[in-house]
Amino acid sequence: MENEYTKNEICLEFDAISENEGLARVVIAAFVARLDPAIDALEDVKTAVSEAVTNAVIHGYGERGGRVVMRAAISADKELSVEIIDSGVGIADVEQAMQPLFTTGLANERSGMGFSFMEAFMDRLEVESHVGEGTCVHMWKSFGGRQEETEPVLQAAVWNRSGRV
Repeated sequence: MENEYTKNEICLEFDAISENEGLARVVIAAFVARLDPAIDALEDVKTAVSEAVTNAVIHGYGERGGRVVMRAAISADKELSVEIIDSGVGIADVEQAMQPLFTTGLANERSGMGFSFMEAFMDRLEVESHVGEGTCVHMWKSFGGRQEETEPVLQAAVWNRSGRV
């Protein structure tokens, strides 16, 4: 993940349990905060990371447990790169798994929208998986030049005796 253009990088490894999904959200939010992102963009990143970690915990390991690695880097041009890596069961058909509403879980328990959310909230998404070896979800989002959606700005109207200026 590191290259000559990397400005900052973190790596966090944690148990594949659902409680640690919140930890991943907090860590990525703190890491990205120094870029001064719009609130919507920050929420997008947190949601995408949350979905990737949840997929690793539930679909990668299930009841057997394991470890999840979150690596994140911010390049000099303010592009965030995030990898969520597990060494779980892997995905037999990544293309099928990325289809909206597809789930290997019970239909009433899972929406099948995890990859769709990741794709919608990040600029780019790549998934590499090998059955029996695990999965790496790699996501990117650019914060360079404030390209993300900006916060709505409240504009105060200026009034003079003849009306609005």
